[in-house]
Parts: sequence; structure tokens; C-alpha cells
Amino acid sequence: MENVLGFIPCPAIVIIVYMIGAAAKNIDAIADKWIPVICGVVGAPLGLLAMRLVPDFAASDPLTAVAVGIASGLAATGVNQIIKQQQKTE
Repeated sequence: MENVLGFIPCPAIVIIVYMIGAAAKNIDAIADKWIPVICGVVGAPLGLLAMRLVPDFAASDPLTAVAVGIASGLAATGVNQIIKQQQKTE
């Protein structure tokens, strides 16, 4: 995979955070406006974990790993929006 702009959001983090965001959306006590925040916060430690476990991970230092995790977590909210928009057009 080609490294573009210095980092590649990890697809595994996006998928894991997407599932957590979908679960959080089904909890009545959590307002929809907080889902992106939850996704970013959950993505941060997953980025650190991926840095330790994934040999070709895009980050080699903790700060960059957290940034990649947050970006991947926020990408999960973008994936959700793409799916919602596709369902509207069909």
C-alpha cells in the first residue's frame, strides 16, 4: 500500500470503530452529535495498539500513532455518512 501524505489510516481501526459507533448509536442515552467524538477517542488507543502489533503500521512514534488512530476513527463516521447517502439515492 502506498503511503500518501505521510500516513495511511488503518482499515482495521476504521472497521472496529465503525462497529463501536454503530453500537453507541443504539444507546438512547448517547446523542448522535457525540458519535464522532466517541469514534475519535476510541481510535486513539487503537492507533497505539496497532503501532505495537502491526509491522507495517504507518506510525513509528506514539504521537503519530494516536493521530492515525483518531483519523481512522473519524473516517468511520465518514463511511457511515457515505452509506446513509447511498441509501437515500436508491
